[in-house]
Amino acid sequence: MRTLEIAVLAGDGIGPEVIAEGVRVLREVERLVPGDRYSLHEFSVGAGEFLRSGDALPPPTLDRIAECDAVLLGAMGLPDVRSARGVELAPQLDLREHFDLYAGIRPIFLFHVDDSPLKAHRQTGIDMVIVRESTEGLFFARKGASSLADPEARDVMRISRHTSERLFRAAFRLASTRRKHVTLVDKSNVLPSMAYFRGIFNEIAREFPEVATDRIYVDAAALHLVQRPESFDVMVTENMFGDILSDLAAGLVGGMGMAPSADIGDAFAVFQPSHGTAPSIAGQGKANPVATILSVAMMLDWFGEGGRAASIRSAVRRVFCNPQMRTVEMGGTLSTRAMTGAVLEAMTTV
Repeated sequence: MRTLEIAVLAGDGIGPEVIAEGVRVLREVERLVPGDRYSLHEFSVGAGEFLRSGDALPPPTLDRIAECDAVLLGAMGLPDVRSARGVELAPQLDLREHFDLYAGIRPIFLFHVDDSPLKAHRQTGIDMVIVRESTEGLFFARKGASSLADPEARDVMRISRHTSERLFRAAFRLASTRRKHVTLVDKSNVLPSMAYFRGIFNEIAREFPEVATDRIYVDAAALHLVQRPESFDVMVTENMFGDILSDLAAGLVGGMGMAPSADIGDAFAVFQPSHGTAPSIAGQGKANPVATILSVAMMLDWFGEGGRAASIRSAVRRVFCNPQMRTVEMGGTLSTRAMTGAVLEAMTTV
């Protein structure tokens, strides 16, 4: 039996609330299902830490995080707390880049047909994974600066062969465990960088002849996600495109509170809900903890504890079978803590 070291970064806004619920579920599954033990280490990272110390991710904290086996992270950043460059603080992006977490995994799953605004697709189901490159693309320009005194501002998109090859192989390996279909999303009809991206995809696709492929432009992908989301299995794309499309896709299955995520590299990983800090509801018990709970399940899968992960997902599925069991965000009445309580009860009444 291992003892796994987990860095817990609660973050800002609703981050501490949802992380507390994720930890409740982690401790319960640890108690119920035989397996490894978890040693949790809490660190202050984010806008709040920036206001306290002047650094949203202090170097000594980063060093201690690196000693852990994985990170469970809440939302970070606040709209009114910005760097000298005028942008919001985003230490979660610093973590992705520092640990080379190139594969952003964004599962999109519809637990109950009534939670989707796409009434025409209620009976077909939605079950896909968006694999988003997480260390370069258009986000590569984020550390630049601009001034209103300048005649123009430019952001440069970076697409490297090394990162793209790893990203595509990760997407194909994932598809091999699912319905064996990968869709590339790009803008290769306009951007040379995207033509390069597609060319590398075509090379890697030949390594996985058992996996079917499609290639579509990002604008068409947005259309098809609304018109026929059930047709997608694994979608792989550039950083900015993945950021936008994963939010759109979350809206198809109940909102950002239903969207877990992982940023995975070759030796390290961060697990977090896809949503932001939602400061307007922070401290009110309205946040949906399910994305965080499902992110915990993703972390357990990554640790090789599929049985524990499956028990969490099964409990969430049972809770969502009852249309009355929804948080305020989803039109229901359950508080953040009450939703977690329902999941915990479902875990113990199998």
